Amino acid sequence: MKMKKFINAQENLTKELLEGFVAANSDLVSLKPGYMVVNNALADAHRVTIVTQGGSGHEPAISGFVGEGMVDVSVVGDVFAAPGPQACVDAIKLADKGKGVLYVVLNHAGDMLTGNRTMKEVEKLKLDVRKIVTQEDIANAPRENADDRRGLVGCIPTYKIAGAAAAEGKSLEEVAAIAQRFVDNMATLAVAVRGATHPATGQALADLSDDEMEVGMGQHGEGGGGRMPMKSADETAAIMVDALLKDLSIKPGEKILLILNGAGATTLMELFIIYRKCLEILAERKVEVVANYIGELLTVQEQAGFQMFMARMDYELLRLWNAPCRTPYLTK
Repeated sequence: MKMKKFINAQENLTKELLEGFVAANSDLVSLKPGYMVVNNALADAHRVTIVTQGGSGHEPAISGFVGEGMVDVSVVGDVFAAPGPQACVDAIKLADKGKGVLYVVLNHAGDMLTGNRTMKEVEKLKLDVRKIVTQEDIANAPRENADDRRGLVGCIPTYKIAGAAAAEGKSLEEVAAIAQRFVDNMATLAVAVRGATHPATGQALADLSDDEMEVGMGQHGEGGGGRMPMKSADETAAIMVDALLKDLSIKPGEKILLILNGAGATTLMELFIIYRKCLEILAERKVEVVANYIGELLTVQEQAGFQMFMARMDYELLRLWNAPCRTPYLTK
């Protein structure tokens, strides 16, 4: 099937996307050379600052969360591609206000290559930087091999938790420790019923028949090993909640953050139907949902499906999640 998208020249996709995004949110963000989206309040940020990176094509992630209380600089790569390390080094130098920089990287091959090279360069420059890797996809590796897990929507609540800790004036060591504690206690599982097309090539990212779905599909169409006949909303919710509870070893009486992140072509109607079943299952297990988000945070173009995210919460993490923030796509 021929790709149908409202785009211009494919080589200008990222440039034109960022120009439009920044123009629409000029009160909050600015665009700097190197495809850097920058928090307008960065100049007055006498605190730990936060830098992240990632390919375009997943909007509103990642730049939609640049602003007060979350990310200070996002470095954007071409569609589904990591940016180069020099742009990330430049972003960290720009962000550094003397209190140190938290550098958040999603676990994908290109991003990790850039992240590791960036850290080598900033160490040579003697900049105070801590790297946090989000790697919470339970589909492609067991918890004991977490370094092999892909980074999915978990980066977004990580930005929120870390950003709030930084806004409170905590040190870089404290912000990094809080972020790491959150990262160590989160898990995501995705499901897809239809793949997306790559907007720069028109190629399908995944091919699913009309009567099947795949539990565990990655956000670039990577296989998850969970192809099965199409299930109902309640059946799908049960499969995913059970898998996440097991992975995190959640016990009765514990409190969690639950996020249902639409992948791009899944309606809110579907997500709310799934969410009500999640609450029913969790109540039966005596697990309390103390915070939630239902909607689109990180998408995969027009992929149909969603990512279910779960994180163990304590008083401090919940307070930081609920702290004020103001970004183009999340305001509290």
